[in-house]
Amino acid sequence: MLPTILRRVCVVPLEVGMLMAALAFAFSVAQAQETNVVVVKNFTFSPVSLTVKAGSTVTWKNLDGEPHTVVNDAGLFHSSALDQNDTYKFRFDKPGVYTIFCGIHPHMKATITVQ
Repeated sequence: MLPTILRRVCVVPLEVGMLMAALAFAFSVAQAQETNVVVVKNFTFSPVSLTVKAGSTVTWKNLDGEPHTVVNDAGLFHSSALDQNDTYKFRFDKPGVYTIFCGIHPHMKATITVQ
């Protein structure tokens, strides 16, 4: 009987600790996957400015009920209309400052700085 009690006293906290560690790892992986994401919501890009390293891919995700596009003012890229929950990705290979706007709603603007 005593070994069963000891097992419960020692093993259960160990299992809880392992579960917490696994959840923390999963959370950190999810956060890492969310880097370089620009959310389109309430007719704004968020963040309005983002700095990334050359070779990075930026993902735009439209959370609005209205369609939006992602357009570079220099003509480097132009997404199709993104409906709610659609995404658009672009890889920035060259350093520079890229001005972005929505082709449907030109007042929506953002800047991507590539180092």
